[in-house]
Amino acid sequence: IGTEGAYPPFNLIDASGKVVGFDVDIANALCAKMNVECEVVTSDWDGIIPALNAKKFDMIVASMSITDERKQAVDFTNPYYTNKLQFIGPKSADFKTDKDSLKGKVIGAQRATIAGTWLEDNLGDVVEIKLYDTQENAYLDLSSGRVDGVLADKFVNWEWLKSDAGKAYEFKGEPVFDNDKIGIAVRKGDPLEAKLNAALKAIVEDGTYKQINDKYFPFSIY
Repeated sequence: IGTEGAYPPFNLIDASGKVVGFDVDIANALCAKMNVECEVVTSDWDGIIPALNAKKFDMIVASMSITDERKQAVDFTNPYYTNKLQFIGPKSADFKTDKDSLKGKVIGAQRATIAGTWLEDNLGDVVEIKLYDTQENAYLDLSSGRVDGVLADKFVNWEWLKSDAGKAYEFKGEPVFDNDKIGIAVRKGDPLEAKLNAALKAIVEDGTYKQINDKYFPFSIY
């Protein structure tokens, strides 16, 4: 299983060096249903699809959005959760998220993500976009005042806002893209896709999915 390991609470490296998080728990539950032994490895986000296709691992469980562009390179399972994109910024800043209000602002996002693409497609002509190799680096620049705001997955932002680093920040405006389907990527034509879909259906039906969901979120993300 390939994941990024830099995207809390979905995938991250804990203090002991182990890869943990919602994605990892879901992946392990799917492996248990399929009666297979699985190992989790990490990959830089930018190179994660090429690494899958080079057979470094057999599936990507890394909160990856299902997009037409990615479907040209890989196959996806049914979605295992649905996300939204939402801006965050300092509580001290009056910060509306319509085009006119954002004019001239510097907005951060992670490179090669739906958030980065959405900014380029929708606000590229009015804001300065800064793209980062990891979500954590986008938050660091927000904390140090190098960007006015960050656009990212709502649930990842929610996790950061609960942290010490995030307590002076808040959500700004409504979600801008609220039907972001997250799937597991496998190589083109791999029969593993059908097995994963069957296992996903099984963990939703037997309550395993809800147990994992409730460990991380006080609301359903399915």
